[in-house]
Amino acid sequence: MKLNKQVTMSRRKNRKRHFNAPSHIRRRLMSCPLSKELRVKYNVRSMPVRKDDEVQVMRGHFKGQQVGKVTQVYRKRFCLYIERIQREKANGTTVPVAIHPSNVTIVKLKMDKNRKQTLDRRAKGREGSNAKKGKYTPESAVETSDAKKTSDVSPKVDAESKSAESSPSKTQ
Repeated sequence: MKLNKQVTMSRRKNRKRHFNAPSHIRRRLMSCPLSKELRVKYNVRSMPVRKDDEVQVMRGHFKGQQVGKVTQVYRKRFCLYIERIQREKANGTTVPVAIHPSNVTIVKLKMDKNRKQTLDRRAKGREGSNAKKGKYTPESAVETSDAKKTSDVSPKVDAESKSAESSPSKTQ
């Protein structure tokens, strides 16, 4: 079901927008999930990756290797280069291997004041939406039923009192 008429669902148009995206939007597209420890600590699920973050490869040929520092974020090619993840060419030289950000998790964040502000802002938004979202406790169920009973009773009482006040004036 289409929710927003202004946004297309066409695969062709979405791919075009993805691969022709400007750099500031590619930054957001190149987000990586945080590790479980960081997720609990900051209450944020993912962040745009940047140089000097420490990441671990979770998918592909290089998965499960030691944690490495991001040496370059290549937005034009949608890939990361990570320390110690290299391959040897036929002539013997070693070259870094490009890895897509969806295949890594961030293990340690490079913190600065802008990153801290972003984490605080996103955590604040998540805590408001997660607080007892759709959850009912027995106490809250009793409270809501009591509130309904009082709201049902009060209009009838008000109507009866108004009719009682108006009827004596007609008889006089």
